[in-house]
Amino acid sequence: MAHSGDSVLILDFGSQYTQLIARRVREQGVYAEIYPCTASIEEIRNFSASAFILSGGPASIYAEGSPKCSSEIFTMGKPILGICYGLQMIAYEFGGEFDKSAKREFGRAELIVEDKTCKLFADFPERANVWMSHGDKMTKMPDGFKAVARSVNSPLCAIANEEKNIYGVQFHPEVVHTTGGAQILANFLFDVAGLKSGWNSANYIEETIQAIKKAVGDQTVICALSGGVDSAVAATLVHKAIGKQLKCIHVDNGLMRRGESLEVVHTFRDHFGIDLDFVDASDLFLERLAGVSDPEQKRKIIGKAFIDVLAEEAKKFEGAKFLVQGTIYPDVIESLSFKGPSATIKSHHNVGGLPELMDLDLIEPLRELFKDEVRNVGRALGIPEQFIERHPFPGPGLAIRVIGDITKDKLDLLRAADAIFLEELHSNNVYHSAWQAFAVLLPIRTVGVMGDERTYDSVCAIRAVTSIDGMTADWARLPYEVLAVISNRISNEVKGISRVVYDISSKPPATIEWE
Repeated sequence: MAHSGDSVLILDFGSQYTQLIARRVREQGVYAEIYPCTASIEEIRNFSASAFILSGGPASIYAEGSPKCSSEIFTMGKPILGICYGLQMIAYEFGGEFDKSAKREFGRAELIVEDKTCKLFADFPERANVWMSHGDKMTKMPDGFKAVARSVNSPLCAIANEEKNIYGVQFHPEVVHTTGGAQILANFLFDVAGLKSGWNSANYIEETIQAIKKAVGDQTVICALSGGVDSAVAATLVHKAIGKQLKCIHVDNGLMRRGESLEVVHTFRDHFGIDLDFVDASDLFLERLAGVSDPEQKRKIIGKAFIDVLAEEAKKFEGAKFLVQGTIYPDVIESLSFKGPSATIKSHHNVGGLPELMDLDLIEPLRELFKDEVRNVGRALGIPEQFIERHPFPGPGLAIRVIGDITKDKLDLLRAADAIFLEELHSNNVYHSAWQAFAVLLPIRTVGVMGDERTYDSVCAIRAVTSIDGMTADWARLPYEVLAVISNRISNEVKGISRVVYDISSKPPATIEWE
């Protein structure tokens, strides 16, 4: 999708922080995208970047097969900032030299700014803690550059060619551990590159609406609306563009949380006036899942059943040409970013196989947005806050939270316990302190006491984690008094559960979900 105004193209050399660079640039109101460093010069030119940022990466510039970008970007006259490996790429291009450091630098280091006139370090302290992650250091200055800053271990820690507007830093300004890192990026964007801030949710919505109208014309568009944040925002955005041409399908697979399908139908059919086809396919899903305990097999069965149901329902909308998917930018980056020659690249499809099966073209209105940006767009579109701020929910739903084989009785037990858990988190104002929270029904029974009677009922585990992106997570330190109320209510109100345990495992080594 074309974007008006200034934009930054980030070339990815395999750094774990590349997504973070894009987020930090966008936080400054400048649009940014990530391309693999192996992108062709034609692809790079077609993006029409106002400036380039070269990411870090784990390789050494002299290593066999080390990633390189097209040399032509250095002759395009655009401002360039190289970070860590990106600094090596700049130095390599202009005749600098590196050597393996006697002492590698990982983690915090003190940066000393030696050239106070350098635009990149305007309004930056003379000494600051920065985040290092490198094993090579520059030993020879590239032609036309000057030293700007140093660390104890790296005498050439930041370099500048002010005539060409090319800068390089050995540290990572994009991470929160670097004091004043946002200032450095802002200095590059606005003082060095002369870009203008102005990219935001409102103009993204307007540009996307115009692009959808142009692409769709008067054709019919289908959308599988699960009720999750991504599908909800995608459907609402497309509906705003083409109105009644959008036909949404919500499939109740019997694996949803309590009251979830009714809430989706009420919100999007009644509140937004979206043409929504509701399908109760819970019997079909439960029939196909009967006796299945393996989580991966569950996922495959659910995915296949979903495609079958959706394809059948879509026949009602004969002549449809497009399918809306809630793909977001991290999904795209996962497929496109530079991983090295031997890595396996995951192709991402929310509704895998359906576009090919029905010969539909994809519309992915959120494919350029991070999760927090999706939420901002949703708010701007007027989607209720309970949809915008809800915790992530897995595609297979409660099927992977009932450990072992699945029955309707087990699902109903879990739904009841999960509803109490989430209700108490909300009423005690701790729901938003967790990134994700849910209940799990375990395939074991233990002895309990109810009144004067001995019971032998199921065990429910509850889990709440804190995280930024789900890649790593820690268990949430929920107040003991809240946990006590949750345990007491589940044990007393859900007949069939007599014991509640709290999962205090972090990721890694555990995963967030149990299956």
